[in-house]
Amino acid sequence: MAETHRLSPEAHARLAAEFKDLTTRGRIEIADKIEEARLLGDLSENGDYHAAKEEQGKMAGRILHLTSVLENCEILEQTSNDSVTSGVVVEIRFDGDQATERYLFGSIEERRDNLEVISPRSPMGQALEGALVGATVSYQAEAGALTVEIVSIEV
Repeated sequence: MAETHRLSPEAHARLAAEFKDLTTRGRIEIADKIEEARLLGDLSENGDYHAAKEEQGKMAGRILHLTSVLENCEILEQTSNDSVTSGVVVEIRFDGDQATERYLFGSIEERRDNLEVISPRSPMGQALEGALVGATVSYQAEAGALTVEIVSIEV
């Protein structure tokens, strides 16, 4: 059974657009690059050909990944910024610290604004998911028990 990917509507739309682009424009461009490289002659020592084939392989892998994510996803509607759900930016304060840190909560596919991502499957993510602004949650990390306060949530 395939893993269910929980995505915000924005992340779903962005991934669907990337999938469409890769399966149309991307495939055409890479086919053109391979054909141009073939015209240069001997393929065994043709750096352009090997680079284009490597790029084709990476693109095929990304297309397979996107296919899996899009076919097995749950789109989460964010109705408010009161609780921690996929796609929100959560500002937290670690116990004993005055400084706060901002993270994107959700799948790595949600990433944006150069924020680090907290996975809902991680110990911290499991403790944060569904929590409200102002709540203090604890979780078990490799270094021991940690406690964080949820300072704010942005949609």
